[in-house]
Amino acid sequence: MSKDIKLSVEEMEKVGVQFGHKVSKLHPKMKQYISGVKNSVNVFDLEKTQKELEKALTVISKIVAEGKTIVFVGTKIQLKAIVKAGAEECGVAYVTERWLGGTFTNFETIQKRVNYFKDLERKRESGELEKYTKKERLDFDREIAKLKVKFEGVRNMSKLPDAVFIFGIDRDITAAREAKKKGIKIFAIVDSNINPDLVDYPIPANDDAISAVSYIIDRVVGTINNSKQAK
Repeated sequence: MSKDIKLSVEEMEKVGVQFGHKVSKLHPKMKQYISGVKNSVNVFDLEKTQKELEKALTVISKIVAEGKTIVFVGTKIQLKAIVKAGAEECGVAYVTERWLGGTFTNFETIQKRVNYFKDLERKRESGELEKYTKKERLDFDREIAKLKVKFEGVRNMSKLPDAVFIFGIDRDITAAREAKKKGIKIFAIVDSNINPDLVDYPIPANDDAISAVSYIIDRVVGTINNSKQAK
């Protein structure tokens, strides 16, 4: 992990990283990361969170330094904007709309759709669509807008990534399963209701609060940018 990236238990506490779900929702394999209960909610041991996040950042730094690629996934409504902003800040691919089944396991088919989208955009920009009627051009505009929502974040992902960071794995479990099948390293925020065995580098933390997820995204983005600069 870069020396510039500081992790502080006090800061984590301020932004609510420590709050899990209600006690009744606890996944048995998450017990090891829980230090107590507050108002019927599981509370994470932030020293363990700090340790796991440090471990994840160290590996991410190495991945980037080796010229390998990582993609961010976060389709929870409250997290979309910050996941997209973080991905754009460090220049990585991202999925913040609905996960399209087969994005990893049927990559070639998805790539064809991405290429079709990029080709349509190119044709519109170069004026090649001007020969069509006004109605047909309007149809193309609508199609491009729909494809943009689906594929904008992965438009430059020309091959399968080496790693994926999932922010909110309960919603994006399919992404994790596909990554597992393809041997893609999985980093994820793992809340108290999730089986951590699904993930190679689980970070026990609150995956619902924007402030908590922002804290983690900022450190992941900082690590990626530092590692790129050091290359």
